[in-house]
Amino acid sequence: MPIQNKTLKLCNCNGTVALDGTTLSKALELGTPIQVDRALCRQEINRFTSALQDGGDVVVACTQEAPLFQELAEAACFTGRMQFVNIREFAGWSAEGKLAQPKVAALLALAGIPEPEPVPAISFKSDGALLIVGPAEAALYWAEQLKEKLDVAVLLTSTRNGTLPVRHDYPVYSGKTIIIKGFIGKFNVTWQHENPIDLELCTRCNACIRACPEGAIGFAYQIDSDKCRDHRACVEACGSIGAIDFERTVKARSGRFDLVLDLSAVPLMWLPHLPEGYLAPGRDPLDQARAALELSSLVGEFEKPRYAEIKTGLCAHSRNQVIGCSRCIDVCSSGAIHPAGNSAEIDPHLCLGCGGCHTVCPTGAVQYAYPRPSDIGLRIRKMLAAFSAAGGKEACILFHDGKTGLELLMRLGQQGKGLPARVIPLEMHDVAATGLDVLLATVAFGASQCVVLHPSSEAESYIEALREAGDHAALQEQIWNLKPADGVLESAVFSLPDEKRRSLEFSLEHLAKHASQKPELIPLFAGAPFGQVILDKAKCTLCLSCVGACPTRALTDTPEMPRLKFIERNCVQCGLCVQTCPEGALSLEARLLLGAEARQNKVLNEAEPFDCIRCGKPFATKQMIESMVGRLAGHSMFAGGEAIKRLKMCADCRIIDMMEGQTCETTIHDL
Repeated sequence: MPIQNKTLKLCNCNGTVALDGTTLSKALELGTPIQVDRALCRQEINRFTSALQDGGDVVVACTQEAPLFQELAEAACFTGRMQFVNIREFAGWSAEGKLAQPKVAALLALAGIPEPEPVPAISFKSDGALLIVGPAEAALYWAEQLKEKLDVAVLLTSTRNGTLPVRHDYPVYSGKTIIIKGFIGKFNVTWQHENPIDLELCTRCNACIRACPEGAIGFAYQIDSDKCRDHRACVEACGSIGAIDFERTVKARSGRFDLVLDLSAVPLMWLPHLPEGYLAPGRDPLDQARAALELSSLVGEFEKPRYAEIKTGLCAHSRNQVIGCSRCIDVCSSGAIHPAGNSAEIDPHLCLGCGGCHTVCPTGAVQYAYPRPSDIGLRIRKMLAAFSAAGGKEACILFHDGKTGLELLMRLGQQGKGLPARVIPLEMHDVAATGLDVLLATVAFGASQCVVLHPSSEAESYIEALREAGDHAALQEQIWNLKPADGVLESAVFSLPDEKRRSLEFSLEHLAKHASQKPELIPLFAGAPFGQVILDKAKCTLCLSCVGACPTRALTDTPEMPRLKFIERNCVQCGLCVQTCPEGALSLEARLLLGAEARQNKVLNEAEPFDCIRCGKPFATKQMIESMVGRLAGHSMFAGGEAIKRLKMCADCRIIDMMEGQTCETTIHDL
């Protein structure tokens, strides 16, 4: 619903936020000035409850008291939609608060944007089968605490200072070389059982403890190899139970679990973003207690969005077993992306939605949907339009996440100078999804510049393009020292497509047309997703293997004659053509070519076709046949004129000629 059809409640928070209802109303095209309250959450609460009576959607410019307003709405049986917008910490509480009316208009404009279309969901089911991994003392302690709530099993990595419980309430294993794979509801765990005592068979009768002369067996029922002298008295004492075997050959064990609590000092799953259902609190008792509390809530059925998927036809991962691009695989911080034939594949159960794969994908094969680029583009365009309508200039969009980044901005507003009046914060699910398509579109839509607030907890695999601000004081210094950059002379009005390459093309065309400086060519760093393919004609035989390898149709051929063509705008510099070329005739040059020339289909090489000497049909290039004849002329299989002559024939005529001139049994070498 447009914001014009919603009830807008503004509050200056006891006069601490400068608000101009007339200016804001004009910028938002409301028609009448907006009433500004002073204590909407206290003395003027009746004005809020009165707004609920209309039954329409309500926008409240306050996030601090959102729980109170929601409670009142529930009590009033309010059926409309309620939205909360932060204008206090983000705009009003600033050293430039009196200049922040354009920013307030931009923030309020977001409330008039419809909700994005829902994305498909991924389901999980957890029955509460929990594996606790770690040293005996900690693992057994937490097993005792959780056994009444969850279906517990324990895998001991060390038995020092450990004693097994007096009751056999849950299975206890021991092992080394532990490998954990999977996600909530479907963890596969494998380990090597190294100790001679099998805890699954052990009855804890203590016969082995009494029999061992060295005292190498404690009440964790594992043999200390440093103390053991191989008397084997324990084996005899164990007898028919058969729990002790020093000659065990099958050591591999495995199990399936819904949840894993890893109490190792260093997590066994070494990923920046761990899968849901796997908790690794380390050795700190308080962190362990928090993890145990969280585990109790991870039983039942769950859903999460399918954050991204890959269009295999666009993926430049590989062709003909030649690896080209692996950027999404390298950047994925949750291990959710892996090779699958010629393309990469996303495991939606492991994907946590950071969006880094979409950011680094040069072809746009990775389709990110939380939110979609088109939804982000709409929000940015509406914000900047309202900012400009209220008289704002040189806007800077600050992308942040809804956790660490949001908390940092709140502290900056409450305890520091706040944000400059021209800096507009925009929340993302994860800032790693803020790719080149979004950043260029932001500038094309009229922003002076973009800033990405990158939390220190993010994965190192995608921090190169982002700056880290560890606390609000550091952020304050950086953001207030940021000088406006030159913007476009005219703001773009196009809708941002979900297709990444189209989005980049729209933005680049607009920026090239309306920028204050208009270079025709911009050199780029190696690995950039724009550039040209350079061909050495002396080496090229026009075999056209590069055309078959190109995933974006930047390289094409023509059916009527041997010709290799190239469209620079389509090239993503994946390198598949370079690695596929048998002659080593191709190389890459990263650059951004602006203007119509980048879209032209230019000829890189063409050659005179070679006609079959028997039927006259063109079937190869003259250069290719001459090269082949030159290379094979000295080979024993081509001694004599007939074999060399067949190289100059098409495939059909070659077989006919062999059959007509056959004097002995045809061999595989003839074919």
